[in-house]
Amino acid sequence: MGQTLTEIAQTLKNTNKKVQLIYAFNGIGKTRLSREFKKLVTPKEDDSDEQQESSGKIIYYNAFTEDLFYWDNDLDTDSDRVLKIQPNSFTKWVLEDQGEFENIVTYFQNYTNNKLTPNLNEQFNEITFSIKGGDDESIENIKISKGEESCLIWCVFYSLLKEVVGVLNIDEPNERGTHQFDNLEYVFIDDPVSSLDENHLIELAVNIAELIKSCDSKLKFIITTHNPLFYNVLFNELQNKVCYMLNKEDDGTFNIQEKKGDSNKSFSYHLHIKQVIEEAIETNSIEKYHFMLLRNLYEKTANFLGYPQWSDLLPDDKLTYYNRIIQFTSHSTLSYEAIPEPTEPEKKIVKFLLNHLVDNNYWKGK
Repeated sequence: MGQTLTEIAQTLKNTNKKVQLIYAFNGIGKTRLSREFKKLVTPKEDDSDEQQESSGKIIYYNAFTEDLFYWDNDLDTDSDRVLKIQPNSFTKWVLEDQGEFENIVTYFQNYTNNKLTPNLNEQFNEITFSIKGGDDESIENIKISKGEESCLIWCVFYSLLKEVVGVLNIDEPNERGTHQFDNLEYVFIDDPVSSLDENHLIELAVNIAELIKSCDSKLKFIITTHNPLFYNVLFNELQNKVCYMLNKEDDGTFNIQEKKGDSNKSFSYHLHIKQVIEEAIETNSIEKYHFMLLRNLYEKTANFLGYPQWSDLLPDDKLTYYNRIIQFTSHSTLSYEAIPEPTEPEKKIVKFLLNHLVDNNYWKGK
């Protein structure tokens, strides 16, 4: 029997760990879980989406955070495109009170393009963007991509979080520059900037981990993600943590399973194996050893997801057939079986089984 997201949120709330790291496929319910957790921590009749009430016990980053920012595309002249900011205490403190916009620009350009520059107006409620072209000329009032927009919003949140950690690291409340975070207990981060390339995603995970490790207060962090690389880096960087996998049952309920040991570290190698096989498929250079890599990929995925046998992930209609093909090909001992070049049907099986693993729910959202 599964649980409701409210019950799972209560479990997270009752856990006495500095960091709780949760992996879940896209569409399972990570964002809804963050909402349920917020309701438990700060119950109130008016559950608005505004972030960071002055007396709040939680700050959180999720898809609803991005709703605080919206575009005015200047439909009349199509020239003055502006990213507007909804009035909220979240951005007011970090932009107006703390004057963090220059640092936000630095973070943003580091993750995207150092020629792409956000510009904040004097009223702190509109952001325009320009980009340097040739001969140091700038193109003004451009509209950035959705991925770049998400990155900017994350940088605003990260700058806020960095300031909050610094404030709360001062033990004596009377010595703090502000008291609006004195009651803060939790930070909930749901899937930050999954649109980044792998190098910047690793950098993002390391930055978050370093910030958490620098936190000397009793603040607790909950981080959810669908990205295996991001998950893996955080797992290796963070020490005092507990790790889970969130799943949805057929009846609409949920379960959350604690993951321990090497199963949490397998996803970086996952990506490497997957890339090697994909390159061989693309260049039509599949050899016998690619069957061994494919089996390895299935084994590691099954280990992470908690399946007793890697063959449990194979297509049901021809499970025995595909199992024997992989077993036979990856454990060849006779001389004629060691020929590097597989047949065309065997090559097609490698492609089919890789696509089955990646396109199915086992890797959904990667």
